Amino acid sequence: MKQQSFLSKPLSAYYLLIGTTAALSALGLVMVLSASSIHSLEVNGTSYSIVLKQFISIVIAVPLGYLAAHLPMERWRWLGKFSLLGSVAILLLTQIPGIGQSVNGNRNWLGFGPVVIQPSEFAKFFMILWAGYMLSKREHTGHTRTNVLTLLVPGFVAVMILIMKGRDLGTTAVFGAILIGLLFVSGIALRAFGATSIVLLSLVVTAIVTVPNRMRRILVVFNPFAPEYYKLAGWQPAHSIMGLASGGLFGVGLGASRQKWGNLAEAHTDFIFAVIGEELGLLGTLCVLLLLAALIYSVFKIALRATDPMVRYTCAGIGLWIAIQTILNIGSATSVLPVVGVTLPLVSYGGSSLIALYIGLGFVLGSALRDPAIAPALKRARR
Repeated sequence: MKQQSFLSKPLSAYYLLIGTTAALSALGLVMVLSASSIHSLEVNGTSYSIVLKQFISIVIAVPLGYLAAHLPMERWRWLGKFSLLGSVAILLLTQIPGIGQSVNGNRNWLGFGPVVIQPSEFAKFFMILWAGYMLSKREHTGHTRTNVLTLLVPGFVAVMILIMKGRDLGTTAVFGAILIGLLFVSGIALRAFGATSIVLLSLVVTAIVTVPNRMRRILVVFNPFAPEYYKLAGWQPAHSIMGLASGGLFGVGLGASRQKWGNLAEAHTDFIFAVIGEELGLLGTLCVLLLLAALIYSVFKIALRATDPMVRYTCAGIGLWIAIQTILNIGSATSVLPVVGVTLPLVSYGGSSLIALYIGLGFVLGSALRDPAIAPALKRARR
C-alpha cells in the first residue's frame, strides 16, 4: 500500500494551522522587541514597553482563540446574523468625540483610558462571518439564483464608507479585496465579478487621485529615491529597501538593524518585514513567507474540506484576509505597492489585529475539530 504524504493526510491542515500560528506569533514577538526597542526607549524610557503590550495581547488572544475554537456552530450562526450591525456600531463609535481617537491622521481608533482599540480589525472578522452566514443561508434555502451582489455589496460598502470617514484608505482597500474574493468564492458569474471589481477599483483610484498625499504614494512606487519624493513620501519605502538590501543572505544579526535607529518609521508595525530582512537576511524573509504560505494553505484546505456552507465561506474569507494583508504589507515594504499601512499577520505589532486574527483562526481551528475525518485521527494520534 502506498504511504500517504503528510500534506495529503486530513490532520496535516490541523497541525499546520497550529504550528504556523505559534511560530509566526513567537517570531513576531522577537522581531517586535528588536524593531521597537529604540523607539520604545526614546518615547517610553524603556526598551520593553511595546513588546510587553504585544505579549499581553498574545496572552489575551490565545484564550479567546481557544473559546472561538470550541464555540458551537449554532452560536456562530447567531453571531453571523448580527455581525453587520455589530461592525457598523463599533465603527460609528470612532466618530463620537471623546471616544474616537486619531492616530497618524486616521480617526479609526477607540480610546478607553490607556487602552486603545482599532475596531476596524474586529470588523474584518465580523464582516467575513456575516458574509459566510448570508451565503450559507442562500444555499440552505435553495435560492441559489439570488443575486450575490445584492446580498454582500451593500453591507460591505456601508462599512467601507464608515472606515473612509476616518480617512483609512488602506483598511478600506483590505475590505474591498476581501469582498471581491468572497464574490469569486461564491461562484458569481465572471461578468458580474469583473464589473464589480472594476467599480471598486475605480472608487479606490478616485480616492487616491483626489488627495495629493495619496497620489504621491503611488508615484513613489516607481522611484522612492527620486529627489522630489525621497525626503517626503519616499522616505519609508526607500529606507525599507535599504534595510532589505543590506541584509544580504544571512542578515546583519538579530537586533543589529541600522534602519530602526530613527530612519524607518513604523519599523515594528508596517515595515517589520524590512527589519526581518535586514537582521535575518534573505533566509529570514523566506522563512516568514513559507510560514505565512503554510498558514494560508491550511486555512483554505480546511475550508475546502468543510461540508457546512457557512464554515466553508467563512474559512475562505479568513484565508483571503491573511493573504491580502500579507501581499499589501510585503508589497509596501519592497516598494512594489504603495504604502497602505496594514500589518503583517501575526508578526507586526498591533493588539487589535492580533486578537481579531486569533479569534478568526480559532473559528478555523474549531471547523477542523468538527471535521469527521480529523477528529477521530486526532484521538488516535493522542493515544
